[in-house]
Amino acid sequence: MIQLQNVSKSFKDNLAIQNLNLEVQKGEILGLLGANGAGKSTTINMLLGFLNPDSGKVTINDIDTSNNAQDARKLVGYIPENVNLYPYLSGLENLDYFCKLAGLKYTKSELEDYLTNCGLASNAHGKKVSGYSKGMRQKVGIAIAYAKKAKVYLLDEPASGLDPLASNELSILLKKLASEGATILMASHDIFRVREVCNRIGILKNGILVKELQSKDVSANELETLYLKFMQN
Repeated sequence: MIQLQNVSKSFKDNLAIQNLNLEVQKGEILGLLGANGAGKSTTINMLLGFLNPDSGKVTINDIDTSNNAQDARKLVGYIPENVNLYPYLSGLENLDYFCKLAGLKYTKSELEDYLTNCGLASNAHGKKVSGYSKGMRQKVGIAIAYAKKAKVYLLDEPASGLDPLASNELSILLKKLASEGATILMASHDIFRVREVCNRIGILKNGILVKELQSKDVSANELETLYLKFMQN
């Protein structure tokens, strides 16, 4: 579903991505680990079609994101670090609004089911988002992507600022989406969360994929040691 072939991207004299090859299959969760500036967000922005690679090819379900970004984005649910919602609307109203923007019409009951399935407590559905915690806003953002029936989910630091409970709930939800056939790419610098939720892990440093491994083959402590080794050298 997600494929990057020999992709490079630079900004002026800064080479942000260098000859990156990456593939994520249906039902798989890939975690991209890296420090700030490693190229994680650049990779996601190329998948979204907001940036075009200088060389190489970026595709989602065989759709070239440089030439057909709009078609590719129809398949994608994007969850940024900070989900932007309308604070004067409730979680339910936000979900309804963004669904209608995408041409989707759901009953109130269906919208409530999406919010509940994404972990938002039913007593919060009708409350204004201005009173939500970051974790609650994140759940509405995921519900928006879920209601879109996205085949691919792109997450950029989704657990940043979440408390341990909300972060664990996010992990459970991502595994549920993958079990239903979604393709998920999660960019993060949270070693332990990536190890917990992802099937496969890639380590980015200065735009280069320096290591790729299966989560089951490494413990969290071993992954931390490996990650630090690459970051320090």
